[in-house]
Amino acid sequence: MIRRTLAFFVIAAFSISLFSFSSTENTGIKKKQRVVKTIVIDAGHGGSDGGAKGSYSYEKDICLDVSLKVQEIMAKELPDVKLLMTRTTDSYPALHTRANFANNNKGDLFLCIHVNAAPPKRHSEIIGYKTVTSYAGKGKKRKKVTRKVPKYRTWTTPSPAKGTETYIWGAHKNEDKEVAMRENAPMLTEDNFESNYGPIDPNSPEFIALSLLKTKQYFKRSATLAGFVQDEFAKIGRIDRDVRQRGVGIWVLQATAMPSILVETGYITNREEEDYLNSKAGQKELAECITRAVKNYIAWLEKQQNYQDTDNNAATAANTKAMLEAVDKKEKQRKAF
Repeated sequence: MIRRTLAFFVIAAFSISLFSFSSTENTGIKKKQRVVKTIVIDAGHGGSDGGAKGSYSYEKDICLDVSLKVQEIMAKELPDVKLLMTRTTDSYPALHTRANFANNNKGDLFLCIHVNAAPPKRHSEIIGYKTVTSYAGKGKKRKKVTRKVPKYRTWTTPSPAKGTETYIWGAHKNEDKEVAMRENAPMLTEDNFESNYGPIDPNSPEFIALSLLKTKQYFKRSATLAGFVQDEFAKIGRIDRDVRQRGVGIWVLQATAMPSILVETGYITNREEEDYLNSKAGQKELAECITRAVKNYIAWLEKQQNYQDTDNNAATAANTKAMLEAVDKKEKQRKAF
């Protein structure tokens, strides 16, 4: 009797749980966008911070144009998702304001749009020689020495660097120091810097270690989304410069409590790339790639969640079976006495 009663309640509880899960799957109640409700889109730089400069355009303007195009396309493709912009005009929200805006609105994704830049290539060639006179020795042994040294002509040409890369917050890499300093420069000149950010050096090893602990839980999701973005760029023929970790103090990546990526859409210092980045067709193509990547990410995340739900139900079934076996064993032991 005890076993039958207990078994009834255990089986009933399991059946209700299983029925709830199955009915959700079979009736299509599951909302497609339930795992991502809010996306924050951040157009890099802005206002007095022009960012990188090309031959005729500035990074801030391209960032805004591409971000607005991303918002427009995502609004059509993901109508159930709330889209928030850190800026929609040529303004400069402080970096801490952007991060706080994303956190306060409980964003599920943070997409930061930027444009890359590379220093010009330096060249030199020998154009002749000149005679240089020097003296060696002291006193009577001092002698006049002449020698010929080459004369050089130096010049620079724009860097041929091109393509896209997507950054996530990760391990510290010294080679990214120059990039990070360029991105953080506006932050260091903001009014009330210490009251907004505290007495920190965003590029210090100590701060990097602290931020890594804070953002570790978002690493896999950020890396997955970044991979989807680069895959989409590669499909349309853009040069894929891969997913990269930027652990050198990019504030908007380390201060946002959600999966975050920074997309470098192309090189403004390459004239061919600059033309593409400023064209409506290029901006639309980039925005479509980012949107498809986000849709792929949502599908991946929902799949992960479904796997977890299945595992939970399997665990419930296993626990139920174990409980029944334990009850049966005790019942047999009682009858034996």
